[in-house]
Amino acid sequence: MKVGRVLCCLILLVSLITGGILMSNAKSNDWDKTFPKSDKVNIEKVHFKNRFGIELTGDLYTPKDKKADNLPAIAVSGPFGAVKEQVSGRYAQTMAERGFVTLAFDPSYTGESSGEPRDVASPDINTEDFSAAVDFLSNQKNVNPDRIGIIGICGFGGFGLNAAAIDTRIKGTVTVTMYDMTRVTAKGYNDTMDEDARYKMKEQLNMQRTEDFKNGTCAKTQGLPDELTGDEPQFVKDYVGFYKTKRGFHERSIGSNGGWNTTSSLSLINMPILAYSNEIRNAVLMIHGENAHSRYFSEDAFKKLKGDNKELYIVPGANHVDLYDNLEKIPFDKIETFFNTYLK
Repeated sequence: MKVGRVLCCLILLVSLITGGILMSNAKSNDWDKTFPKSDKVNIEKVHFKNRFGIELTGDLYTPKDKKADNLPAIAVSGPFGAVKEQVSGRYAQTMAERGFVTLAFDPSYTGESSGEPRDVASPDINTEDFSAAVDFLSNQKNVNPDRIGIIGICGFGGFGLNAAAIDTRIKGTVTVTMYDMTRVTAKGYNDTMDEDARYKMKEQLNMQRTEDFKNGTCAKTQGLPDELTGDEPQFVKDYVGFYKTKRGFHERSIGSNGGWNTTSSLSLINMPILAYSNEIRNAVLMIHGENAHSRYFSEDAFKKLKGDNKELYIVPGANHVDLYDNLEKIPFDKIETFFNTYLK
């Protein structure tokens, strides 16, 4: 019974960063973001493929007052379970206001990007998504391909850092409120899952594969509750306060609507990311909230980085979700200075 409870708790907690996909027929020029539209940038819906042949959809933000070519560019994605109309779009639009060409994109199998079945997470494919975004930006006429960086938020902070370890074209990497989804899936929060509990989880997940094949459908993890009882951990309340309210709800967001494909956890367990993060030579800025339950992910990942162009910045008084949309907490000035320094 104890092992079963551990399993249920892990699946629930991992999916708390998540939720289903409701495909929208909204016109591309309709403003369907969770943040106000800026009059300082131009926005264009774009499509590009990763090396797995999956077509990704993104919003390309270009500063209106920058007509010249040779501009620096930034690809942005995350949080884990969010879409480009939420956090990544806010970051992209803000950085475009500050002079960068930016691309907020939906990862494979989510949002407006393609991929079947829906709601799949993969450490390999989601790392590749960042490199595919760099492919796209590198071929824009107004972008200097030698001046490209990335911003990864929450679980895509981990995948972004993993991309920086393999893709030397990424000249600067910013992670925000980073999660290592492979670590938390395999070991639980604060590494509290032991080998026996993990084996039991693998047994159940593989049994689910059999059922999925038989049924021709994919079971989904349990997502965030629609209503709180008051007994939930504070970070669960924080997630609900963003994903389930007007503040951050979006119809295509997994975090707002349901859960991930359950068997996605198998690859997250078996293929840990950041194995070669110590070999990243280009600049890295890791940002995390002082009071975030996830802070240890950034602190531990930062310990592996080498060189004097790496920095861990802890935002005073901020929790995990504050760095999604709290403009008093998100250190945009610091992010701008970082990219101005390293995307020369």
